[in-house]
Amino acid sequence: GRVIEDVGEQTPPVEGRDLQLSIDSKIQFFAYQKLRDSVLANKAKAGSVVVLDAVTGEVLALANYPSYTPDKRQNLTGSQLRNRALTDTFEPGSVMKPFTIGLAINSGRVKPSTVIDTAPGSVTITGATIHDSHPHGALTVEQVIQVSSNVGTTKIAMQMPASEMWQTFSEAGFGQKPQIEFPGAVSGRLRPYKSWRPIEQATMSYGYGLSASLFQMVRSYTVFSHGGKIIPATLLKNSEPAVGVSVFTEQT
Repeated sequence: GRVIEDVGEQTPPVEGRDLQLSIDSKIQFFAYQKLRDSVLANKAKAGSVVVLDAVTGEVLALANYPSYTPDKRQNLTGSQLRNRALTDTFEPGSVMKPFTIGLAINSGRVKPSTVIDTAPGSVTITGATIHDSHPHGALTVEQVIQVSSNVGTTKIAMQMPASEMWQTFSEAGFGQKPQIEFPGAVSGRLRPYKSWRPIEQATMSYGYGLSASLFQMVRSYTVFSHGGKIIPATLLKNSEPAVGVSVFTEQT
């Protein structure tokens, strides 16, 4: 019944390392406020905001609405609790056009000044017709992005093999789970290029037929804000410029 002390070696305690989040409380505060106001004003079901530092890859703000107050836990639902920016996927739509057109410029198939005829405002591929919101006629590649022409983007995309488009989308992080220190982040969906029909290649060129989370979408745009390189995103403070992986040349 007696206690024997000090059996075995004692290990001296080690102080833990400091941990600092990258979240900027002012940006987070305004992001949440503006998001809440916009969701209510537009009678939307929900919304999310992600703000990323384009040099360091730090997450400066990440907000979802509807949300909840951590100290009031009665009547909570899954729609309030989940981190939609990381867990929910959607078809990105026209925000994919710069990747398709970036690939065409990067591979030397077009220049920003190359003229694409989008008349009469529609194009038919294997029996399915793709439309622009209104007819534009002849557009330069630069204008195809400016007016967000589905027809122009499709005509550029169909000059390229599906494998190259798939590779560019994949390099930009689509179809892959983001390497972020947060549970529940999803990979979205980017089907293997061998299964793409011509009409699917066309619709994917302007963002339909694949899916991504808002977080993936925001990170993918570091390609355009970091000299053609995609950079890792982090929730931890990071004062050093991020080391990116090249998707396009800086010139593109």
